Amino acid sequence: MTAIYSVNAAPVRNWTPPPVPDETLVLTGSHARLEPLRADTHAALLYRAYVGHDGVWDFLPYGPFSSSSQYHRWVRDMEQDPSLQFYAVFNIATGCYEGVASFLRIAPEAGSIEVGHINFSPALQKTRAATEALYLMMGWAFEAGYRRFEWKCDALNGGSRRAAQRLGLSYEGIFRQATVVKGRNRDTAWFAAIDAEWPALKEAFGAWLADSNFDADGVQQERLSDLTRLVRVTDDPMGAAELSRG
Repeated sequence: MTAIYSVNAAPVRNWTPPPVPDETLVLTGSHARLEPLRADTHAALLYRAYVGHDGVWDFLPYGPFSSSSQYHRWVRDMEQDPSLQFYAVFNIATGCYEGVASFLRIAPEAGSIEVGHINFSPALQKTRAATEALYLMMGWAFEAGYRRFEWKCDALNGGSRRAAQRLGLSYEGIFRQATVVKGRNRDTAWFAAIDAEWPALKEAFGAWLADSNFDADGVQQERLSDLTRLVRVTDDPMGAAELSRG
């Protein structure tokens, strides 16, 4: 796998703006299933996965929620926001709903789409289901015809920055004083992958997710970050030591 660089002002040929993900889209893999988030179906089960783990809300502009009913109302609001398409992540191994993620900044005319609002409970974090969930979203976007798959996060959120790099997204810089979250300044770190990189990323994900990459105890033999390293065109200056954890 080799790095592929974008050519500015190159003609875009044989491309049609892709569809917008909608409430009928269900994404299913071997380890995870993503279903359109519904308050009546998912809210209580997800709240149970998050309760007692307030740290998962630290870098999000909302939460933690004090009750299941309060979280239910928030999910209902997200359902009704036309700019977002949230999904509940079902972990096939445990038989539980254990997290959410959303498409946002959906711009078919530009061929650009972002994944965000990612909130995986501790039970889902660092599992094959968690990685596959994001792989399924990336795969849907590129195979639907999107040209650019974006990821942004609080610049202080080292876990999110490592995750973006591990998944093969290239670092694109910092927007200083981009917003205010919970009364605090937020600088925003940006990452993205483009359609020309998708075949190599798909190969990397396939190799990592394969049963042969895990021993009898479920321990990975080859890290996804090593498999995606040659696809990324720029690395996060956060530091090699920080980014080598997965």
